[in-house]
Amino acid sequence: MRNTAITKNIQSALTPKGVLNGLLEGNERFITNKLTPSNVTELVKQTTNGQFPKAVVLSCIDSRVPVELVFDQTIGDLFVARVAGNFENIDILGSMEYSCAVAGSKLVFVLGHESCGAVKAACDGVELGNITAMLDNIIPATKLAAEQVDGEANSSNKAFVAKTVENNVKLTIERIREKSNILQEMEDNGEISIVGGVYSLHTGKVTML
Repeated sequence: MRNTAITKNIQSALTPKGVLNGLLEGNERFITNKLTPSNVTELVKQTTNGQFPKAVVLSCIDSRVPVELVFDQTIGDLFVARVAGNFENIDILGSMEYSCAVAGSKLVFVLGHESCGAVKAACDGVELGNITAMLDNIIPATKLAAEQVDGEANSSNKAFVAKTVENNVKLTIERIREKSNILQEMEDNGEISIVGGVYSLHTGKVTML
């Protein structure tokens, strides 16, 4: 039973590598259906006046990718930013900077997922309301995938979609470093790590990129 929330002292003792290993170990528990039970009532009480999450995860909004469950985490463990297609923008960058530079998180994790609907829409050049501008953030990943994968450059090509998902995670990480001097400097100093992976809808496994 997990009944103690992360404190400032606990957070300060964490390392980026240790946090990442902990998340991946949690993912193994998720895969094997051995999630750690939590005393949520107690954790709610303990976190009322403060929080010291170990990481910030940028995820897609997809309902099949419940971030805290995927990594077997609980109340107070993670900051989670979600947007269809798990890309960065100024608001998410600011949220990440707050997470790490202000609140002390040790890890930035960009989490893409298999068969992402936003990625498929970008692959097909969908145009619809505000979705059009949103998908512009993913287009660089589709263009790169078109150079890497044989066959049609649309969502009917599973290999093309999969490569676009991977590229989208990698390019998002690159842009986070380029656009945030704060996060880049923290990573250079070893205070945080910026990493990425892809979640499998079929198995529940997160594969690091």
